[in-house]
Amino acid sequence: MSDVIKLLPDAVANQIAAGEVIQRPASAVKELLENAIDAGADSIRLIIKDAGKTLIQVVDNGVGMTETDASLCFERHATSKIQQASDLFSIRTMGFRGEALASVAAIARVELKTRTVDEQIGTEVIAEAAKLQSRNPCNCPKGTSISVKNLFFNTPARRNFLKSDNVEKRHILHELQRIAIARPDISFHYYQNNQLTHQLNKSKLKQRIANLFGSNYNQRLVPVDENTQIVKISGFVGKPEYAKKVRGEQFFYVNQRYIRSPYLNHAVESAFKELIPEGAHPSFFLFLETAPEQIDVNVHPTKTEIKFQDDNYIYQIIKAAVKRSLGSYNLSPSIDFEQESAFDDDRPVKDRPIKPPSITINPDYNPFETGRSHKHSTSGELPGRISPKQWEKLYPADVDLPVSGDADDGKQFVISPDWESREAEENGQKKFFQLHARYILTPVKSGIMIIDQQRAHERILFEKFNRNVASGKAASQQLLFSDQIRLTENEAEILKEIIEVVQDCGFSIRILENNEFEINAIPAGLSEDLALEDVLEGLIENVHKNREEFRKDMQNNVLRAMAKRMAVRHGKALTEEEMSSIVNNLFACEIPQFTPSGKIVLQIISHLELSERFK
Repeated sequence: MSDVIKLLPDAVANQIAAGEVIQRPASAVKELLENAIDAGADSIRLIIKDAGKTLIQVVDNGVGMTETDASLCFERHATSKIQQASDLFSIRTMGFRGEALASVAAIARVELKTRTVDEQIGTEVIAEAAKLQSRNPCNCPKGTSISVKNLFFNTPARRNFLKSDNVEKRHILHELQRIAIARPDISFHYYQNNQLTHQLNKSKLKQRIANLFGSNYNQRLVPVDENTQIVKISGFVGKPEYAKKVRGEQFFYVNQRYIRSPYLNHAVESAFKELIPEGAHPSFFLFLETAPEQIDVNVHPTKTEIKFQDDNYIYQIIKAAVKRSLGSYNLSPSIDFEQESAFDDDRPVKDRPIKPPSITINPDYNPFETGRSHKHSTSGELPGRISPKQWEKLYPADVDLPVSGDADDGKQFVISPDWESREAEENGQKKFFQLHARYILTPVKSGIMIIDQQRAHERILFEKFNRNVASGKAASQQLLFSDQIRLTENEAEILKEIIEVVQDCGFSIRILENNEFEINAIPAGLSEDLALEDVLEGLIENVHKNREEFRKDMQNNVLRAMAKRMAVRHGKALTEEEMSSIVNNLFACEIPQFTPSGKIVLQIISHLELSERFK
């Protein structure tokens, strides 16, 4: 049998190595930015054309390279960081991998211009398809400029697997975000197709996060700071109320290098247990500093995964640090071990007369009397009910409704078409009660009706939005002061996709530059105190999480998501007028029994069941 194992030609070997490191334009951006940081630059420009397929250029003001170094940097396994094998376990730099530029040059045309501070003339090197084309002196500023043109021109199969421009731009932005967060002491300027989209000046970490994700992050973040013998942890975590249903802003850094670690992510999420709903994910920007010999960064070609010697200790320290931070800012239950109330000095003042406790009673108070107001006593009795002009809708006796049970058990029922609206008078009063700031209770002919206030309002808003879109005459109310919000690149792209449907519902939104939007009006009838930024972010988050489903029926799904986000929340106390309005509007809907997503809105507990419970 003939020999089957052969040495690959250098050109093929270079392309295979390039495939391990350069998978898409964002991979080249990552390598070039890391090299610029290692060069000591404090100002970096990233220039992209056609989502990186035509041009990727990184310009820095770092130390630059000599003529010899400029040629050697394109050779495989050439590096200034590693001299011997033991150096692999004490790496503190970003771009130590020698084949990064060689891999880029193997699948693109690369033009390098560089000059050190000691030289008057710089060097220009051009490499293409892993071959050095030319090396000439040139006039250029101190630092380095690397231009990558026609990426994957000699590997068309890989180029065909690239996604749309929007997807590739999103990946490039993510790489920029990961690096910019780690180095707030460096200014970054990001250009897309000759347009400046991000200008990140030198700042503190918190301000850098706000510049990338929106100024509202200034109020959303809680600092974390923990120093142990094993690891030092610093950074920020998001407040529990801003947790999202999709994994968004979650960043882990070890020695200023971005990493992915589901194990450490779980440590943070376990610290938020019982503070956020199931299925929600907190935001965090955490930096771990540890001895380089305690980690191995060479377990993944792109160095985004690392191994710790003491994974379990790191997990427990991160979890404890986050819980302590949340507790320190009164965001989670905590025990103050520094103070014991049993030792409080509460001794009476000498010679102070002792006054026995007393009870004040209002002898005129009658809990069954509702026709006149009562005098308030110091004991705090409740006055009689108010707002006699309330309306309730009652079911006829033949209505087939579920009796108690789980609200989400999926039972089907229909309201009889001969539903009547009548004024239920009991001692001249309407009866609406709120239970646990979640349910509206009202007596009906067959017993007591319990309505979930959030689900009811969701159904009301959904049908209102549906009518507005169908008629094309959505009523709007102008805001006294316009509300301006800034979104991330991905969020802005999603909002632009659905903005027509959103505006058909009564919003007035104007698209500004740099992913900013101006809200001038909201649907009529909604409170101006509504947190519009939270509403839009929640809507965008919903679209992002269920993108495929939304594409099938964009309008209906957007309306459902808007109604869900804008509905009155559980935990909000309602006045009797508000409860009455919700009940009346609910039974004016076509399908008052269910939410747009099919969950049951109301339940009836019959007289018979109530009687059974008292036997």
